[in-house]
Amino acid sequence: MQLSPEDNLRLNVLLAQELHAVRIDESKMTVFALTAKGEARVPLNAIGKDEPYIKEIKALFSTHVMGSPGGYPVYLKRWTRMGQARDESLAQLLLLGEPEAVVAAVHASGLTDELAARAWWAMPSSENARRMLEKQAVVEGETGKVLAEFLIEFLPFEEEQSDMIESVRLVLQPGLISQEEKEKLWSKTKTKRSFYVGFLHASADDLPIDIDAHPEYEKINQQLVALIEQDNPYAILLDKVLSAKGQAFIKTLDDALKKPGNQDVVISLLSAASKYFESIIPERFSEDDIESICSEAEALCCGSNEQLNKVVTTLDGTTDNTQRYLCAMTVLACLSVKLVNPIFSRSDAIGTVMRKKIKPVTDPIIEQLNILRK
Repeated sequence: MQLSPEDNLRLNVLLAQELHAVRIDESKMTVFALTAKGEARVPLNAIGKDEPYIKEIKALFSTHVMGSPGGYPVYLKRWTRMGQARDESLAQLLLLGEPEAVVAAVHASGLTDELAARAWWAMPSSENARRMLEKQAVVEGETGKVLAEFLIEFLPFEEEQSDMIESVRLVLQPGLISQEEKEKLWSKTKTKRSFYVGFLHASADDLPIDIDAHPEYEKINQQLVALIEQDNPYAILLDKVLSAKGQAFIKTLDDALKKPGNQDVVISLLSAASKYFESIIPERFSEDDIESICSEAEALCCGSNEQLNKVVTTLDGTTDNTQRYLCAMTVLACLSVKLVNPIFSRSDAIGTVMRKKIKPVTDPIIEQLNILRK
C-alpha cells in the first residue's frame, strides 16, 4: 500500500527534523512528534483501510530510524519488559511510533532522565510511570517529580491493590514529594489500607505518625550503647524497634495485618516485615511453618548465639523481657510468602474470607508484634 502524496510529503518533512519521540493516534489517524522545536502534528489522509495504512506509516518511520521497514518486534514483549533493550538504542525506540517499543525503553536499566521525559510524552500511563521511577537517574532528575505527581493523582483510579502499594512506595523515594504531600497521602490510609504497605516499604524508619517510644526504651537504650558501638546486630535492632520510630513501624504493620484486602497485600506485608528485621535472620529455619519458626526462634534465644547472648547478659537486671523481645524479632525476620503459599495455592479468596483462612499465620505474627509493643 502506498501513502497518499500529501502524507508522504508531510511525513518526510517531519523526518528531516530532529525528532525526539513519535506517537501515532490510530483512532484519530494523526501522527504526533516531539521535535527539537516543540510538538508537531500531522493529520493522515488514508488511502484504503486504516489498519494497513497505519502499518505503512510505521514502516516509514522504521526504515528511517532502523534502516528496515520491519519495525519493532512486538512479539518480544516479555523480553523487553525484563529490561533487556540495549541502552544505545533507547532513543531510537521512541521514534518508531510503536507503543511496545516505548515500553521496552521504559523498562531498560539505562533509561536517562531526558529519555524518560520523551517516553512520558509518547506514552503516559501509570504502569510506565512506575517502571521509570525504579531508575535512580529518573528519580534524581526533573521527570521523577512529574511522574510522582501523576501517580498520586491517579491513585484513586487504580484498581489493583498491588499497583497502589507500588505507586505509594515509589513516590515516597527521597526528593519526589514534599513532607506535606507525604502526610496528605498518609491521611488516606484510613480508607485505603493498602497504602500502609507502600509506606512500610519506603519509609519504614520515618513514618508520619506520632507514637511514643516503648516504656522500657530509655533504660534499655542506656545499657546497649556499648554493644551498638560494636555493631552487635541484635542490640542495634532491639534499640531501633523500641524507639519511637520503631514503635511507629510496629503499630503500622499491626494495623495493616489486621485487615489486608487481598493476597497481594498479604505477600507484600510479609516482605516488608522480614526486610525490616533481616539483619538478624537465622541461617536456617523452617520457612513454610509459622509454629516451627516460633519454636526455632525460642530455641535460638535460649541457645549459644554469641551476639544474642551478649545482649541478654548486658540487659540482665534491666528488664525481664529481653529474650521475649529477641525471640519476637527473630520470628518476624523469618516471615515470607512461603508461609501463605499453601493457603493461596488452594484458594483465590479475598477480603473477609481470605483473612479467616490466613489467621493461623497472621495471629502468631500479631502476637509477636504485641510483645514488642508492650
